[in-house]
Amino acid sequence: MIIASENRQLPGCIIDGKQGELEAVIDKPPEQNTDFVAICCHPHPQHGGAMGNKVIYTASRALASLGIVSIRFNFRGVGKSDGAYADGIGEQDDLKAVVIWALGEYPDRKIILAGFSFGARISAMQAVALNASLLLSIAPPIGRMDFNGFERPSCPWLVVQGDDDELVVADQVAEWVSEFENRPELFRMPATTHFFHGKLTELRAVVSEFTQNQLLT
Repeated sequence: MIIASENRQLPGCIIDGKQGELEAVIDKPPEQNTDFVAICCHPHPQHGGAMGNKVIYTASRALASLGIVSIRFNFRGVGKSDGAYADGIGEQDDLKAVVIWALGEYPDRKIILAGFSFGARISAMQAVALNASLLLSIAPPIGRMDFNGFERPSCPWLVVQGDDDELVVADQVAEWVSEFENRPELFRMPATTHFFHGKLTELRAVVSEFTQNQLLT
């Protein structure tokens, strides 16, 4: 059963997941687009990743600026979320739990999935199963994590990659993207590192423009 209760420490909620409670924050615009709800996945839990990460925060706020309710959450073992790191497998269950909760709170809305780095893998691996209407993958960890079994979703898909990423090789991401018959849109940002230092304003604009063009026009 998925339940939620008010979290007094953060403007958000607690979601009951498979291995315990998951801490979440809702970026809720004053005027809502009632067609969509977004779920945003943070980078690697074992390397300081959390829902407050500036890159995933930027993506979430970009979606909220379009009137879309956007939910950021901490994977198991991060912040106040119960459990421990589960090698990217249990974290996919966490995402499923958040999506189920979101659809209970916001029924009949279509799902947007967004993720940064580790979170890009988690959201991509579940995009088909969760029937995503839009997938936003920021610096997907191609060459660093296993994408075996990944099925390209039929929905619009944006991949954003920094050319000077010190952790993910930009050319490997471009090669991976090129292998799909129905290629996602790849936006390569010059002079941009993995954490988009000094480039968050541009990242926000890219996410907003793609979402606007694909879903809201």
